[in-house]
Amino acid sequence: MTAYQHAIQLLKRVTTAHGFLASANDIANYKRVWARDGVICGLAALVDGDSTLIEGMRQTLITLSTHQHPLGNIPSNVYFTDNGVELSFGGLAGRVDTIAWFVIGVCQYTHITGDATFFEQHKAAMLKGFALQHSWEYNNGDLMYVPRSGNWADEYPTQGFILYDQLLRVWALRCFLHIEEHQELRIKYEAIQEKILANFKKNAANKKPYHPKAFAALEKKSYWAAALEPAGYQTQFDGFANALALLLDIGSVEDKQDLIHYTETLRYDLSLKLLPAFWPVIKKGDPDWQWLTNNCKYEFRNHPYEFHNGGTWQMVNGFYGLGLVAQNRITEAQAVLQQIELCNKKENWGFYENFNSMTGEPNGIPFCAWSAAGNILLTQALQKPTILI
Repeated sequence: MTAYQHAIQLLKRVTTAHGFLASANDIANYKRVWARDGVICGLAALVDGDSTLIEGMRQTLITLSTHQHPLGNIPSNVYFTDNGVELSFGGLAGRVDTIAWFVIGVCQYTHITGDATFFEQHKAAMLKGFALQHSWEYNNGDLMYVPRSGNWADEYPTQGFILYDQLLRVWALRCFLHIEEHQELRIKYEAIQEKILANFKKNAANKKPYHPKAFAALEKKSYWAAALEPAGYQTQFDGFANALALLLDIGSVEDKQDLIHYTETLRYDLSLKLLPAFWPVIKKGDPDWQWLTNNCKYEFRNHPYEFHNGGTWQMVNGFYGLGLVAQNRITEAQAVLQQIELCNKKENWGFYENFNSMTGEPNGIPFCAWSAAGNILLTQALQKPTILI
């Protein structure tokens, strides 16, 4: 079988009546329907077109919508047991990114299947989610304030106005507005983009920085800063956020050219020839080391070059590849796909969660569904670059 066929096979193994599980491995924490993992797997299902997998996406979204919190948040995960349903909205902190992934999922499902009724059935849930996101601005300043551990990088010490979460919100709003016009959401969509351009990278678009003192001290870099908080910027490279910036076509032509030059140089400097989740790594003695080592509920996993601390994730690189395709950098995207496939192939198609960026050794759990999804999404994007909205 080809790498693509192996990836499809894994997605079918994790498809259940309630939606996609995070892994085919028999580990309780991964035998759940996760908002983030499930929607990413669902996006892969939609671009592939397999009816069984598309139904898996539909059931994933129904599960998430059914168990939406009364205030509007979407569960981090839903666990179906013999005794009922267990819900989690986050571990050490609540998850902020689940709402955006849910909205993206519903809208992409509607766009690709043409099922307008599904959109209408879930519109109230999406609007409630948008309202909660607005409340998370706290100061009505267009940028959501995200707690440490509040998104996919749940054991990494970013916090505040995290770029990844702002960009996901932009994508969710863009998806919704593609299906249905909404004046208030349109105004918010444009305002958030303006704040991103003005604050996360020094360029010609900087008109009114959110934090003038911190912005004055911000060094000019080729990539978008990871986060801003009242105490200043966190200027490390966030692979997922910068991939989304390319995918969403954020910034000037020069911004995107500089970013791709940086990302391509970085990935070729590493053994796996793929981007790390965050860079540079945090090591013992660095100012953030204590925040990193204490930010875990059970075991510490963010050793240098592993997990979020400089580890390599095929899922993240799948989105980086989507960003390259969006910028018509096809040769580079093909090279990224080849490396993703090599990682997924290790240990007899183990589809490990992530890899040590220095040694190339696998980390996390095997048969990780979104590692397969990254492979599928990028393969399809190289053939049908405009299928997602």
